[in-house]
Amino acid sequence: MMWSRLGLDLGSVWAQRLWQLEQQLRTKEERIVVLEAENAALHLRLAEYQGLAGRSTNEVLQLYSAHGQQQKLQRSSVATQLHGAIKRLKQDMKSFRSFALQLSKDFQRQSKSYLYQVLTAVQAIQLQNEAMQMFQVRAFDLEHSLQEVTERYEKEKQKRRALHNSLVELRGNIRVHCRIRPLPSLDTAAGFSSAQDRQRNFAEKVAYAADDETVLVKCSRPGHASINKTFQFERVYNASESQETVFEDVAPLLTSLLDGYNVCIMAYGQTGSGKTYTMLGPQLEENFAFSTEDKSELGIIPRATQEVFRLISEKPPGSYWVEVSVVQVYNNDIFDLLAKDSCGKVFGVKRDVVTTREGKSDVPLLTHETVENASEFLHLVNKGLQLRTRHPTLVHAHSSRSHLVVTLTITTIASGDNFGTSWEEEQISQRLNKEASCTFPQKTRDNRSSSSSRASSPAQLEATEKLKQAKTRLQLVDLAGSECVGMSGVTGAALRETSFINRSLSALADVLGAIAEQRSHVPYRNSKLTHLLQDSIGGDAKLLVMLCISPDQKYLTESMQSLGFGTRAQQVQRGQVKKKNFPVQSKAK
Repeated sequence: MMWSRLGLDLGSVWAQRLWQLEQQLRTKEERIVVLEAENAALHLRLAEYQGLAGRSTNEVLQLYSAHGQQQKLQRSSVATQLHGAIKRLKQDMKSFRSFALQLSKDFQRQSKSYLYQVLTAVQAIQLQNEAMQMFQVRAFDLEHSLQEVTERYEKEKQKRRALHNSLVELRGNIRVHCRIRPLPSLDTAAGFSSAQDRQRNFAEKVAYAADDETVLVKCSRPGHASINKTFQFERVYNASESQETVFEDVAPLLTSLLDGYNVCIMAYGQTGSGKTYTMLGPQLEENFAFSTEDKSELGIIPRATQEVFRLISEKPPGSYWVEVSVVQVYNNDIFDLLAKDSCGKVFGVKRDVVTTREGKSDVPLLTHETVENASEFLHLVNKGLQLRTRHPTLVHAHSSRSHLVVTLTITTIASGDNFGTSWEEEQISQRLNKEASCTFPQKTRDNRSSSSSRASSPAQLEATEKLKQAKTRLQLVDLAGSECVGMSGVTGAALRETSFINRSLSALADVLGAIAEQRSHVPYRNSKLTHLLQDSIGGDAKLLVMLCISPDQKYLTESMQSLGFGTRAQQVQRGQVKKKNFPVQSKAK
């Protein structure tokens, strides 16, 4: 049983095992089939790839063959190009050689030509140098001759001027100088360039200084031909000449002041023509006093004061003392600008002018301040200037509305026993000893005693037993400017001021006209101005009128009026100016 069961189990086992092996065999066979199919596919692909590889190899061979042929063609083309370039270079070299040979020939030919030209030029330069040397010698001779002629001309000019001054003294003529102010520059802020400014100056300037004695005025009217008029004066200053130059011609008069002569210097001209600048210098805006900071800009008044005190310092101490007064003539009234109130404050006091028994003009109660130096004098003048009346107009922003008269009185003291000759002898001696280089008469006091009195005040004079004294005056006048109402645009009180100014200046012209015509009556009293200046105008002083004019076209009428006044003034013959004698005082009791 057991073996039968065992045989059955083994048979099933082997059957199952057999079945498994059959299954595996079938699986293997199926795998073999699949692998064979894959192998066939691979063989097909291999064959395909081998065909492709063959074709690629053929293509590579073809490309290599084509590349080789192309390289052969390129090498052949480059060789051809190089051959052509070499051929062209050979041709260029041949052309260059021929050009170089031609250039060398041309250079040699031109060198010879230029060398010939250089030699010709050298010879010409030598001839020119010889001619130049001859011209230089001739120019030197001409320059030397010109210098001699110029020196002779200057000497003759000085002699003529000295003789003219002698004639002026003998006749008592009024010296007239003329100063032309610069044209006011355009406001650069208004957009005017310097070129436009120069063009305007050229177009509007009508008055010129032709030389140092002649004024040329171009007068023109619309529709009429231009006419040039000339005016001759003793001295003419152009717009560029300085304050110092102006004063150099004034200074000799101050020597005459210490020699015993009255002197008056008067500035005349239309408003805005530079009178106050000429007489005083630039003025400060806040109080209208003149500035002394810039010495080069000082006017005649401060310079004259300094010169007077310099001359006094050369004299014996105590032989002079100086007093100053400052007045203004405003609306035909005289105001003392140095008068003080009870508190010592300076204020303008109205004064009057009278004629003394001797026929001289005098201002009673006029304030005279004693000064010892120029600084004190200028301080007082500045105080007076602060009271001077001014009013702005369309022509001038700080127009002076009054005539300013600054008087410097010098009292000269000399011992009675040693004073020199008579007036006539002094006049003869003065004319004989006049230097040609001096524009105005000058006189020395060689006979002054070394024992001159040292008195410096009236109280000390009264204690002196026997003295001689004389007073001389230096009047410095800044006249108010004549003006046209239509141009100045003044109204009201300023219009009234203009009326008085113009009338007083007309009165001054009338007085000079009466003196020139030698009338029996001279209308000094027609104006307080002429009454105040009667002694100076009438021949008791050496009078210098400084005409101030503007060269501007729009002020042509006023400038012509001023030049006409100056021409008439210098023709006035007042007789010889007398020197102040020293009256003998009786002994103090």
